[in-house]
Amino acid sequence: MTSNADITNAAAIIRAGGLVVMPTETVYGLAADATNDDAVAKIFEAKGRPRFNPLICHVADAEMAAHYVVVPPLAQKLIDAFWPGPLTLVLPRRADAKLSLLVSAGLDTAAVRAPGHDSARALIRAADRPLAAPSANRSGRISPTTAQHVREGQLLIEPDAIIDGGPCRVGIESTIVKVDGDIATLLRPGGAAREEIERVIGAPLNSPPQADKPLAPGMLASHYAPRATLRLNAAHAEAGEAFLGFGDISGHIKGKDASAAMNLSEASDMREAAANLFRYLRTLDERCQTLGLSAIAVAPIPRDGLGEAINDRLTRAAAPRG
Repeated sequence: MTSNADITNAAAIIRAGGLVVMPTETVYGLAADATNDDAVAKIFEAKGRPRFNPLICHVADAEMAAHYVVVPPLAQKLIDAFWPGPLTLVLPRRADAKLSLLVSAGLDTAAVRAPGHDSARALIRAADRPLAAPSANRSGRISPTTAQHVREGQLLIEPDAIIDGGPCRVGIESTIVKVDGDIATLLRPGGAAREEIERVIGAPLNSPPQADKPLAPGMLASHYAPRATLRLNAAHAEAGEAFLGFGDISGHIKGKDASAAMNLSEASDMREAAANLFRYLRTLDERCQTLGLSAIAVAPIPRDGLGEAINDRLTRAAAPRG
């Protein structure tokens, strides 16, 4: 359990330009002062993250966000409905915003969200500044959903502190929506389902335009990848493959490697599946290394609700790697 002393110590590290791993309801984030160029640069270095890939700025609430971005009425409507929670809004940067230009990766927008985790918001308030905080893993790899995942050493620079807030409740990153006036565009599906957002705004979300570089985090073609390759929409696991199932998986596993199988949700519950996704991918990846298996076969996942986000992560995890 996170103590007041943990938060006080972590806030002092943030103000001094250090790196702190903080829990959120989505995944664990590698946090630094979003107004400090050197601190933000450390995030990119620790992750091996390309600098053209923007970062999300985590704020305590809508009042803090308004110091850094312009909040049109449609964005305020979404904030009222979803904050604190797994929805990031990409909004125009204020001309006087004291955010590092690195967080926007050269764009005239900034991505902001108020995390739905008490420890994360307590840290933001104690540090008294927004926190840039992408997932606390090496760029392109599986996002961590427990503090132990972070301690297993994927980062290229050790963080100065890790706040252990237990397993992440949502388990996949936030949904990212760009709001431009009265137009809302879905840039990345995530922990807030498309249908829930469209119900609030009373209109369909637009699709993102083609762009030469990412308009928001999580838009690179190859991302969230285990070391083993992924084979999607698999009817069953072949010999030499682990298996990641969904729903009733009886009869889907063949060969001697049937023990290397996990089920995202026996009850076909999308929230349970999302919460388990990264943890189970990580576990099966380790079993592949131990057992000498070549790939992870993944059962079909419906695309409704949070299934859209789950399929997005799996597609990027299965993409060819540069």
